[in-house]
Amino acid sequence: MGIDDRKKDWCGRIKAAIVLEAALLLAIGVIFVGDGRFSSHATVETTSDGYIKWVDFNVSYEALCRAYDYDVTTYGQKVHLDWIDLLAYVGAKNGGDFGPGATEDIHTIAEKILAGETTMKAATKDMKYFSYYREAYDAVLGGLVGEYEIQEKEGGAYVKKYGLKGFSPVAKGFEYSDYDDFGVSRSYGYRRQHLGHDMMGQVGTPIIAVESGYVEILGWNQYGGWRIGIRSFDGKRYYYYAHLRQNYPYQEKLKEGDVVTAGEVIGYMGHTGYSTKENVNNIDQVHLHFGLQLIFDESQKEGNNEIWVDCYDLTRFLYKNRSEVHKVGESKEWKRSCDMKDPAAIEYLKKVTKQEKTGKKTETTEEKTEEEKTTE
Repeated sequence: MGIDDRKKDWCGRIKAAIVLEAALLLAIGVIFVGDGRFSSHATVETTSDGYIKWVDFNVSYEALCRAYDYDVTTYGQKVHLDWIDLLAYVGAKNGGDFGPGATEDIHTIAEKILAGETTMKAATKDMKYFSYYREAYDAVLGGLVGEYEIQEKEGGAYVKKYGLKGFSPVAKGFEYSDYDDFGVSRSYGYRRQHLGHDMMGQVGTPIIAVESGYVEILGWNQYGGWRIGIRSFDGKRYYYYAHLRQNYPYQEKLKEGDVVTAGEVIGYMGHTGYSTKENVNNIDQVHLHFGLQLIFDESQKEGNNEIWVDCYDLTRFLYKNRSEVHKVGESKEWKRSCDMKDPAAIEYLKKVTKQEKTGKKTETTEEKTEEEKTTE
């Protein structure tokens, strides 16, 4: 066989291999996509006890915005479209894929429901994994939209509103840079993945509570430096803010167990960490490490069953709502300019007060160990 013949034979083999691979992929696509109800082992996992053990949160910024707009514009109307329902519908329809067609899928189902052609219940009755995506996405987004009261100007009267009551982790007027760095390699201590989102800025930039909750962890960790962990009132979300400022990392008087309201200043950006010695700047670049852990069962709090989600598109979405702050005299302290009343925080405080009066203790959480080693 000559050189030309051998080339033709080789090309023929390559073409045959490509055709075979394409056929296999098509077959797999038919099996997994079928009639629009998608079974994804990468995103749909539950334990024998029934709680979710893994979530791939791939909801795009555009989809978040589209679903949110429908939720807010229909609030108080005859038909109110819940943004998490809309996102869960697309997740169940496309197996968690929020590509370019996701916003159109949201628009299509939303308009059908508003026109009375269907209901969310009817549209999802044959979607095997709708309930999974509904629970998973509610765990990520559940505390960010709702009713609240806020001052429209400093010291002014409170106005009732409905909409985005979650805030960007970085205060208004303080710019930062970021990119999608979830899952990239980290090597301090040992090789691991970066299970958070880094937001690069200036030392002393005020860091904001994204959602109302209670301070679960506050102090030094060799990986996160000065850090704060805040748990949502429903227990599903653990917000982790790390590498805070040397010498003055926290909002004055903040301590474990305190209740914070979304939009409050909780700390200040720095570059502490990567040291067993406390209060050391061993991080090269000033930034906030912002992490979000989902907890469906307390056994997932630490160890091999932790669920951390990619927050890049979520922080882009939260940029819509940035807390305005002002400096307190000549101090290093900053505080929010317009106070907010969050019904979730008010209800939680009532519950705690009732427990204290009846002599019942609220649950406390031991300091995190293994979790923090794998997030920064």
